[in-house]
Amino acid sequence: MKYLSEMTDEQTLVMYSGHPMGLFPSHKDAPRVVVTNGMVIPNYSSRADYDKLYAMGVSQYGQMTAGSYCYIGPQGIVHGTTITLLNAGRKYVGTSDLRGKLFVSAGLGGMSGAQPKAGFICGMIAVIAEVDRAALDKRFEQGWVTEKVSGLDALIARIKRARAEKVPVSIGYHGNVVDVWERLAKESVKDADLIPELGSDQTSLHNPFQGGYYPAQISFEEAQVMMVENPDRFKALVQESLRRQVAAINQLTARGMAYFDYGNAMLLESSRAGADILREDGEFKYPSYVQAIMGDIFSLGFGPFRWVCTSGLASDLQTTDEIAAQVLTDLSKESKARANELGKRQIEQYSDNHHWITHCGEHKLVVGSQARILYVNAEGRMRVALALNKAIADGRLKGPVMLSRDHHDVSGTDSPFRETSNVTDGSKFTADMAVHNFVGDAFRGATSVSLHNGGGVGWGEVMNGGFLLLLDGTEAAAVRARRMLFWDVNNGIARRAWAGNENAQMQINEAESFEPLLKLTRPQQASDEVLTSLGL
Repeated sequence: MKYLSEMTDEQTLVMYSGHPMGLFPSHKDAPRVVVTNGMVIPNYSSRADYDKLYAMGVSQYGQMTAGSYCYIGPQGIVHGTTITLLNAGRKYVGTSDLRGKLFVSAGLGGMSGAQPKAGFICGMIAVIAEVDRAALDKRFEQGWVTEKVSGLDALIARIKRARAEKVPVSIGYHGNVVDVWERLAKESVKDADLIPELGSDQTSLHNPFQGGYYPAQISFEEAQVMMVENPDRFKALVQESLRRQVAAINQLTARGMAYFDYGNAMLLESSRAGADILREDGEFKYPSYVQAIMGDIFSLGFGPFRWVCTSGLASDLQTTDEIAAQVLTDLSKESKARANELGKRQIEQYSDNHHWITHCGEHKLVVGSQARILYVNAEGRMRVALALNKAIADGRLKGPVMLSRDHHDVSGTDSPFRETSNVTDGSKFTADMAVHNFVGDAFRGATSVSLHNGGGVGWGEVMNGGFLLLLDGTEAAAVRARRMLFWDVNNGIARRAWAGNENAQMQINEAESFEPLLKLTRPQQASDEVLTSLGL
């Protein structure tokens, strides 16, 4: 804070894994802050290496936006989960009208706590299990869980009643999700209403043996003692629980439930535990939510764009919501006028997000900063940014606006088990995209840039980065916004198009028609006959 309070616009603050290395001379168009977290030599990126490096104080786990100083609270994950459920409904249930549909998952923590709220916003019956009474009570008091239930008999009865009423409800179940899955698997043999349409998990399985996941065989309190006093036994119980959980999920998916991994390493840790989670070809039985749902949305360029009103005024945030809603209305009309497949797919996303931005104020999602999140594409981000910048200049907004995004986005993250799990050309274990995004944002006008090892699925499993970009009402800010936001999205679309994604190929064609300076290398698709002749 001392450095930030005294620096000039010709200096850059350098942050090494939480350590302020100092202020260095730069220039007015350079980032004011450059952040890295967990940057280690690849051969020293194991879990054990992290524990050692962190204990010595020489590295840290940056997670995603938290390590970039732009976390906006749970609003971000609420919107992301809402968008995921709506698109899962389109894909697996055949509709985005999810009233009366059952969604079952686990976790009511800082991120996972968004699940009941998102399910409720979608009109669903959301059942979220949580072993920690304090976490459950917090979400209930917050209003994100509308009902608390203890006991499996009571839970089953409540699900049946909710199915009959078809009224949105978010149920926090105090207990272990393994027990819930096993009971649903047993009861649904005779009662199809107990087969969830959608299932997932958001326990912290990127950290399974230090409190991220609790085994079903012992109580929450017993587990907290055992993980410290007998970690080997605790690990064995966790892995046994995972095997039981997967067995029950397998029974329910055989009866019609759609299940997806929600980016918490559930599939990975279940495979390490020896659960029946792999197909004969060695791939996971279930997709990650990126493979199944959000990968195609990212490939259209839609992702978690954010902004913060630095005035701190709720009235400013309301004005930005109105501005963004008008931008989405205009974009939807333009996509409809194109009358092509890309336009049709864009309209679905514009519609979901228009509903979000016009109703999010009702759900009291702001925690601390007056911030908003909106899943929108490159064209949408640029137009919203320019409209906000104009509103600052003409006085409709009383202070500057800081743009940002979640790292969990189109281009910002290389994560083979999450964000890039649907990149199928063999490159999903590379990190060129995330690193190029970090560097490219820096020299295109970002106010701050960050790059992290770890985030979401754990240390050593992902490279991710983010940015901050200040809008102050000047023409210079407008130039930076156009230049940087175009790159920040289309970098990832280009990579996904090269990998063969149909949505990305359509979207990047549109980007090239929009920007004459964009020239891309195109993949050449070999015919099946050529591949067969080569014995491939």
